Amino acid sequence: MTPDPTAGTPEAPDPTAPSAPAATVKCLVWDLDDTLWEGAVLEGDQPAPFPGAVATLRALDERGILHAVASRGDHDLATAHLAAHGLDELFTVLEIGWGAKSRAVRRIADTLGIGVDTLAFIDNDPLERAEVAAALPMVRHYPARDAGTLPELPEFQVPSVTAESRERRLLYRRETRRRQAQESHTGPPARFLASLDLVLTVRRAIEDDLVRAGELTVRTHQLNTTGRTYGMEELRSLCASPRHEVLVADLTDRFGSYGTIGLALTELGEGTSTLKLLLLSCRVMSRGVGPALLGHFVRDALAAGRRPTAEFIPTDVNRVMLVTLRFSGFEVVERTADGMLLGYAGGGAPPATDGPVRVVTTGKDVLR
Repeated sequence: MTPDPTAGTPEAPDPTAPSAPAATVKCLVWDLDDTLWEGAVLEGDQPAPFPGAVATLRALDERGILHAVASRGDHDLATAHLAAHGLDELFTVLEIGWGAKSRAVRRIADTLGIGVDTLAFIDNDPLERAEVAAALPMVRHYPARDAGTLPELPEFQVPSVTAESRERRLLYRRETRRRQAQESHTGPPARFLASLDLVLTVRRAIEDDLVRAGELTVRTHQLNTTGRTYGMEELRSLCASPRHEVLVADLTDRFGSYGTIGLALTELGEGTSTLKLLLLSCRVMSRGVGPALLGHFVRDALAAGRRPTAEFIPTDVNRVMLVTLRFSGFEVVERTADGMLLGYAGGGAPPATDGPVRVVTTGKDVLR
């Protein structure tokens, strides 16, 4: 019997591999035959997955690192074999067929909406690894015998494991179902949005939210009004400050939860309520969440007797947030050294039910 390929010594350094990975791995792409298990399912084999490989699948999934498949073979046979061993739900994208694996790896990155440089590839065949390395030199690659030791490598470490990271695979799988539903929809886009039953829950950030909140400030660039970043201690201090409000926003629809997708940092002044930062995950760009969250901010500020204002600092990619502010009734009232201050100029509070998103709050009044 062939030895378990998850055991053994590391492969010699490959000169085609990048010397300094661009980022922590976000998705590990697996070959199947003789990598996840021994033998070829298409040839009638019924192999059990290697224990070390399964342990790696589950350990990385717990950290929020996704799994995908780029493998040669029959799609239906391979997916049935994964399901028979209870592993099918651990994979977000399955590319099983006969084309070049580098093209499959690129399609996986496109499907997930992540950079190719955040992918890693594991395969028992050195020729397949070389083909991927030649076409996509930024993709890290490993021999199958190292599968059991991958969780120990620096590129598979994450700063912390949160409820959000544990749910990441499910979030992506839900997003796939949403995309399929949208592609099959034949009516106007607005009708599709209305059919989603979108609910935005706005609440004060608590200790358990701070890791995700900090992560959003670092990772969110396009839907970000100022581009400011905040660490855990700074966010904790702002949550305790009587002059500030740190709000997080969760989104759900008929397919399930999107997770925590928004963050708003408000400074309360004499007669004003100023957004120092408003950001949203790019995953919800087309859902109408920006106007809904801004409308909620405006209504709460006016109800507290304060004028709603918002800071905006332009970057190379965040102009869409300025457009969102302007369409939500904000006008420029002051130019600053690095940006501008906008004030709400609407004739009154915006309607609470305008658009496809229903906003709800939890706990006490959101603004003090």
